[in-house]
Amino acid sequence: MIRQRIHAVAALLIGLMLAPAWATEVNTVVLTEELDHPWSLAFLPDHGMLITERPGRLRVFRNGALDPRPIEGLPKIVERGQGGLLDVVLHPQYARNGWVYLSYTAPGDGGYGTHIGRGRLKGHRLTHWQTLFRLEPKSRGGRHFGSRMVFSDDGLLYVTIGERGDEDRAQQLDDAAGSVLRLQDDGSIPQDNPFANTEGALPQIYSYGHRNPQGAALHPQTRQLWVHEHGPQGGDEINIVKAGANYGWPVITYGCQYVTCTRIGEGREKAGMEQPLHYWVPSIAPSGMTFYTGDKFPDWRGNLFVGSLKFHYLNRITLDGNKVVSEEKLLEGELGRIRDVRQGPDGYLYLLTDDDDGKLVRLEPAG
Repeated sequence: MIRQRIHAVAALLIGLMLAPAWATEVNTVVLTEELDHPWSLAFLPDHGMLITERPGRLRVFRNGALDPRPIEGLPKIVERGQGGLLDVVLHPQYARNGWVYLSYTAPGDGGYGTHIGRGRLKGHRLTHWQTLFRLEPKSRGGRHFGSRMVFSDDGLLYVTIGERGDEDRAQQLDDAAGSVLRLQDDGSIPQDNPFANTEGALPQIYSYGHRNPQGAALHPQTRQLWVHEHGPQGGDEINIVKAGANYGWPVITYGCQYVTCTRIGEGREKAGMEQPLHYWVPSIAPSGMTFYTGDKFPDWRGNLFVGSLKFHYLNRITLDGNKVVSEEKLLEGELGRIRDVRQGPDGYLYLLTDDDDGKLVRLEPAG
């Protein structure tokens, strides 16, 4: 018995020595677990939240409870594989104009594709609906719809679009699949978009060569757009998006084919194609992304947070400029597939978990 206790104490001491000095403890507050595959959330000025559910419902969480009534007036949405109702963001002047932006999967000739639209939230209904972008051509597959939306400081809307599982579309400038788009808030094309005057190219395209980007955020200091995307088997990437840049998929990648892990494309580098800021091998299946700038976790200021669908954790990334210094796995195995992470106006972090009893969770400092 004494020998067993000595071994146990020794194992504990070794574990403490091997544990990272910056390991973090947080409290998780489950606000609701009544969501059906939630995908994104946006914070309303009245302290409520809008939450999308992939099957096609827009929900309201307010005063500590999930409203059982979905918002009415949404466009036709099709849940297809990874597709359905996806991202939600508010216009930067939402308090004045009431515009709510949605990305979603819609049907059309040949199958399905990512659409972007907006409506005004009036009471419990979206009114004045406008479709701002439609991915064409449509296709039958249920993979790689994207799609995150971010407003820049100058009021322009960036949208990530997946290549729909058809790799070659990501290298075609006459096709928006596998790209980051830049639009005016009404869907029109900014005159200084990099391909606005390129014959045969879609003027909405800002960058291309992306696989399936499901995270996007503005850096708090540089105000550059950062995007992460799913790789194949390995090769998930974080990229800093530059006008007109080609991010390489499927010509270059740090991943490989599923099952056989044979090489994809031409290797890992090619002249004229961007290298990622950071990549993961094996893949973590990233979704959702935010930079922390609040005051509830002072040690986290400037850190980047990414959800892992595959390994069920929240990834905390410490940066030195544009260099990844360290990564910490928070909440590993505790909550399930983390689909989205957002900083709330109160300085806490909020998570959504991707399940048929999906959770809305608030992270608070421990102790």
